[in-house]
Amino acid sequence: MRTLGQPSVVETKMRCELSSAIDAVQGGDPRAVARQGFMGLKPRTFYDLVIQVAIVRPGPIQGDMVHPYLRRREGNEEAVYPTPELEAVLSKTLGVPLFQESAMRVAMVCAGFSAGEADQLRKSMATFKFTGGVSKFKDKLIAGMLKNGYTEEFASQTFGQLEGFGSYGFPESHAASFALIAYASSYVKCHFPDVFCAALINSQPMGFYSVAQIVRDAREHGIEVRPICVNRSRWDCTLEPIPGSYRHAVRLGMRLVDGLGNADVARIVAARGDQAFDSIDDMWRRSGVPAASLVELAEADAFLPSLKLERRDALWAIKALRDEPLPLFAAAAERETRTVPEQQEPEVELRQMTAGHNVVEDYSHTGLTLRDHPMAFLRRDLKKRHMVTCAEAMSARDGRWLWTAGLVLVRQRPGSAKGVMFLTIEDESGIANVVVWPKLFEKSRRIVLGASLMGINGRIQREGDVVHLVAQQLFDFTAELSSLADRDTEFKLPAGRGDEFAHGGTVRPDSREAAPIKTRDIFVPDLHIDSLKVKSRNFH
Repeated sequence: MRTLGQPSVVETKMRCELSSAIDAVQGGDPRAVARQGFMGLKPRTFYDLVIQVAIVRPGPIQGDMVHPYLRRREGNEEAVYPTPELEAVLSKTLGVPLFQESAMRVAMVCAGFSAGEADQLRKSMATFKFTGGVSKFKDKLIAGMLKNGYTEEFASQTFGQLEGFGSYGFPESHAASFALIAYASSYVKCHFPDVFCAALINSQPMGFYSVAQIVRDAREHGIEVRPICVNRSRWDCTLEPIPGSYRHAVRLGMRLVDGLGNADVARIVAARGDQAFDSIDDMWRRSGVPAASLVELAEADAFLPSLKLERRDALWAIKALRDEPLPLFAAAAERETRTVPEQQEPEVELRQMTAGHNVVEDYSHTGLTLRDHPMAFLRRDLKKRHMVTCAEAMSARDGRWLWTAGLVLVRQRPGSAKGVMFLTIEDESGIANVVVWPKLFEKSRRIVLGASLMGINGRIQREGDVVHLVAQQLFDFTAELSSLADRDTEFKLPAGRGDEFAHGGTVRPDSREAAPIKTRDIFVPDLHIDSLKVKSRNFH
């Protein structure tokens, strides 16, 4: 279990992506400054967290404040204060003006600004709507510092730091609030990762990461995540006790089912009460929800965990839902079914979906899968092309040239990065961070912006714990995803029963013990459901 000083995957990546754009402008190594600021600070007190929140931002990075602060904090460089007044202002941040309040006090104490002028300086750093607002104070600030006995070199350096804030100035009060949230979030994730996972999913949509990534991170930290179930799930994700453990399993909520409304879920949960549904027909009659909502649940495979109905079995049963006949005619109808054999509907066995097709359906209707990762079905073909996994790429030595491929999760192209595009790709082994320089982006714009599955040839760049792949060639492998529906795992999924609708339950003997009368397949290969759809997060 990680400690407070070891940020989670979500926290670390958030910081890295935030600062990489500005660092790329300076021609440095993307994410390296973020790593040094976030990982190298090693916070010991709450105020260290306040500084950590403020320092890994485009303003301090652009103003060259990160490295001086870290060197001084580690004792490798001495903080120099030309005057006692300046030491009183900047001693808490080791001589580096990290906050808007620090800039205001430096301007008032060292350059003779009035309170009103200092507030105007603060306002110029407090908005994202215009840039270059700090520059108009240059002459007055430098002149005031020279008048008060500071050297021209020190005055220019101080202004350069303040100018680096630009549109990214951070008030100390904001940093303190953010630090409290970061500490509380880190504490919950460290000690109660099951609660943290459920809470994050229930707060969607929010943040940088999709539900699929949150679930994957939780499972990698040992949390059991259980599928959506018509007899156990509620609207939100819930926690289910694990016998013999103080941990809980996370039961995914019906909120993840695409197209399913909150009102219908409320009716299902209320009708269910303490008595679980024993069939689709029972659920339909007790809850009163429309058949269309049952279809959404069936497509999300929500009938499998408790009713043991595969997707096609459930859809087949829903198509047979009908009102009960009036009691007066019930006996006559039963007599007719006995005397007219042609009216008896034969028991049906439906050909079940392949493992790959189930994964496609999972992504289409819930945005994630608890089955095998889509890339696992393509791995054999990728190995034939000498492509390594994302985990192998991220553990490769610095400077190695290699091929890899993955689903595109995130595209980020900050306006201040001068055309640099940052991608996050994923396969069954993990994620990889990719840098696409402007020249390649313009050359492969269609692939960068449109590919769901991307192949990448590039060179590994490594600095400490930060590793990324600098792309040299990009290829669109999205067409490969269309073959997932035809792929299966080594072990074939068992054939399901398509006759649950006719008997109102699943407690009778298995009809597969006798030879089936007829096999029927409702698979239509030309429908759009055959293609895997991955919703990537685009930030421009």
